Amino acid sequence: MSLTPYRQVGTPSRGGIVLVADHAGTAVPDDIPLGIGPDLMKRHIAVDIGVEGVAERMARRHDIPAHLATISRLVIDLHREEDHEKLIPVESDGHLIAGNIGADRDRRVALYYRPYHDALAQWLDAADPRLIVSLHSFTPKLESDPDEERPWDVGLLYNENSEPALRAIAMFRAQGMNVGDNEPYSGRILNATMNRHAEAKGRDYLAIEVRQDHIATAAGQQRWAGLIADIANRVALMLD
Repeated sequence: MSLTPYRQVGTPSRGGIVLVADHAGTAVPDDIPLGIGPDLMKRHIAVDIGVEGVAERMARRHDIPAHLATISRLVIDLHREEDHEKLIPVESDGHLIAGNIGADRDRRVALYYRPYHDALAQWLDAADPRLIVSLHSFTPKLESDPDEERPWDVGLLYNENSEPALRAIAMFRAQGMNVGDNEPYSGRILNATMNRHAEAKGRDYLAIEVRQDHIATAAGQQRWAGLIADIANRVALMLD
């Protein structure tokens, strides 16, 4: 029996704000042995640490409903294009994912990738949101590149539609934060879900990357849920 690759928390109000989290889940189907230890399933290669907790709080306490992935990004990366070479990763941050070598790509796409994105498309069409928050988190240091500096507290990513992100960047900086402008990587290179469900539909969005150590605890998740909700609401008002 396959897993449902998503869950939804809260009910959107038409024209409101919604949240999408492609890497919030850790579930691995019983018939997909990844070939890695359980310790790695708790790390950034398998899940965006802290995102589920932030998203839950934003949905339940700040009235920003959420569409959350339940499946681990190591099973299939929902934040890649369907034909992307790393859709099913065989390596992540220097760790071999042996169980993905020779994986049945078509089966995983049919069972997990398409149902996730089909459900998201229907949810967004029904909600007709004023603003989408796409929430991710990033590790302060990559094991495969330990000399790389990742000093940002938070990053805002964008491709063609930069206006919401630039407004949010100014707001986060006003909080005294080190804010990445298309960092720790560029939304012009990796922006698959928002390219598909936001930019292609003319919808405004904030693609937010929070550094994982800020949201690894319940206290941090509560703080950032309130901060992101406040900034998202202010950006939405400025876009009207």
